[in-house]
Amino acid sequence: MTGEPDTHSTRFEPPRGMRDFYPGEMEKRNAIFDAWIGAARQFGFAQYDACVVESLDLLRRKGGEEIVEQIYTFTDKSGRELALRPEMTPSLARMIAARQGALAFPLKWFAIPQCFRYERMSRGRKREHFQWNLDIVGEPSVAAEAEVLACAFRALDLMGLAPDVRVHYSSRALLSDLMLKLGIPRQEHAAAFLALDKRGKVDDAEISSLLLAGGMDAARAGAVFDILKIATLDDAVRLLGERTPSAQALESLSSLLDAHGLAGRARFDIGVVRGLGYYTGIVFEAFDLDRKFRAIFGGGRYDRLLQDVGGSAMTAVGLGFGDVVVGELLEDKGRLSAISRRADLAVGYMEDAQQEAAIRVASAFRRSGQCVDMSVRSEKAKAFFGRVGKGGARQAVYIGPDDVAKGEIRLKNLDDRSEHIRKMDALPG
Repeated sequence: MTGEPDTHSTRFEPPRGMRDFYPGEMEKRNAIFDAWIGAARQFGFAQYDACVVESLDLLRRKGGEEIVEQIYTFTDKSGRELALRPEMTPSLARMIAARQGALAFPLKWFAIPQCFRYERMSRGRKREHFQWNLDIVGEPSVAAEAEVLACAFRALDLMGLAPDVRVHYSSRALLSDLMLKLGIPRQEHAAAFLALDKRGKVDDAEISSLLLAGGMDAARAGAVFDILKIATLDDAVRLLGERTPSAQALESLSSLLDAHGLAGRARFDIGVVRGLGYYTGIVFEAFDLDRKFRAIFGGGRYDRLLQDVGGSAMTAVGLGFGDVVVGELLEDKGRLSAISRRADLAVGYMEDAQQEAAIRVASAFRRSGQCVDMSVRSEKAKAFFGRVGKGGARQAVYIGPDDVAKGEIRLKNLDDRSEHIRKMDALPG
């Protein structure tokens, strides 16, 4: 019939920038999550979560930032303005402010939220992603920055990536001190931070235009670029003429990172600014050594966000670590196979007559705590070993009629092809 749509030919794809996770992708995602959760628990962080839909007003609290233009917004049936969360920190601040009087500080919390931003996609950037958030709230000392960075490196260690990553750190407070020293008034600093955060993404001519649009004259914009020429913390101190509290904090961070065993894995970099307006002190970003990818994680000190959402003023340090870039780095370095989970044992059988024996064998190993992938139908030995031998399991048992008659199994190591015989009535579990 003409004029009717051919519904059978319709092929749906996920919305642009969103992702489906087939079993292979889920294995990769779970390996990353396992490293995140394992590191957080080793460092004493408690897990929390929050609703994925937030009040748009909460997310507008730092209006004028680029992220506000990237929020997925909608109005519900009661006319409320809502949004999919673009990041977790405002939700964390809201939750803490709601129970601030009942919580014990400093607190150490972590979460793995799914976040959404409508932005131009590029390598390492999707419109939805999962992000590991580490936050320490209520601790004013630089030990908090050192702790979240050490925890992040522990996760990288668990992924086999720590030797491939370096942290670059600076301080918004130090940048403000330097700008004031060079005659740039404080009211122009916020616009300067937003402009400088784009460095490396746009050319310096556009950065200069942004600085001028933010209210600076040409001389002060030139002074900002002079600050960016500073190579070391000592250079910054010489320009300031004194060791300001902001410089002292960075010196302390360097010492504490050395105590954590991270000497050589972190360096001062005056160009690290971070784009979110709630950062007030030390800020940091981590990159692969070859700088092939976007920042792997980033974060810093924020002192006013709790107060902005109705709580009492309290300092905090946060770190966000996305799954997209680190997944690409794992693939680039060939590390996925090393951290992906495999079944401890695969069990197969030749004929239906051996199915119950196979179930008993699989059950015995499962009761002992092992991960067992058991075939749900009979199959030839060649098909079974061809399937499970592709990295699906560490060991395999294939049961035929002779095995049942003898009451034994042959346990094959799929890595080195060695075998040993076990009695069925002496299995674990």
